[in-house]
Amino acid sequence: MSLLDKIAAAVTPMASEEARAQARLDAEQLARNNEWLGQVIDHHRQIEAGFYRALHAAGAPERRSAAADLAVILMAHSNAEEAVLYPALVEGSSKAHTTLAYEEQAAAKINMAILESLDPMSQEWTDKLRHIQGAVAQHVYQEESSWFPDLVRNVPADKQQQLTKRYAEEFGRNSGALQQGHQPSHLAEIA
Repeated sequence: MSLLDKIAAAVTPMASEEARAQARLDAEQLARNNEWLGQVIDHHRQIEAGFYRALHAAGAPERRSAAADLAVILMAHSNAEEAVLYPALVEGSSKAHTTLAYEEQAAAKINMAILESLDPMSQEWTDKLRHIQGAVAQHVYQEESSWFPDLVRNVPADKQQQLTKRYAEEFGRNSGALQQGHQPSHLAEIA
């Protein structure tokens, strides 16, 4: 982990496991009437599982493969959010949240690219992946606890249906483009 990563981790308070679990439960309640939010939560779960697989893979080839699979879902998900949901946040007067969301996702993309150049059996690789995992977990918490619930409350029902359709289209387009003929096993059920 770089010095900047360590400083950022020290000054950014992380949500507790209990707070994250409560935010997920509350978001799941909202998702019952907002399909796009249900899609987002499903992708958040897949991303969490991807981190677990990458961190617990036995050898270098398995770690590289698991990290590549994680990158596919993480990038397709973030690109779909950036193209569809974050612009809707701006419309709902959440400009500050939107700017932060874009910045956090850009940082995750950069760190995932750095991860590719590291020895997957090194402590540096594990530390970098855990740092990304922590940053993504905090980002997910922010989305599920406030940003997306605000979007549900501030966007009319007809626009909610449009968000559902557009988010699914963008995710599909991005996951297909990123896979380049390779379908990770954990994405098979959503493709």
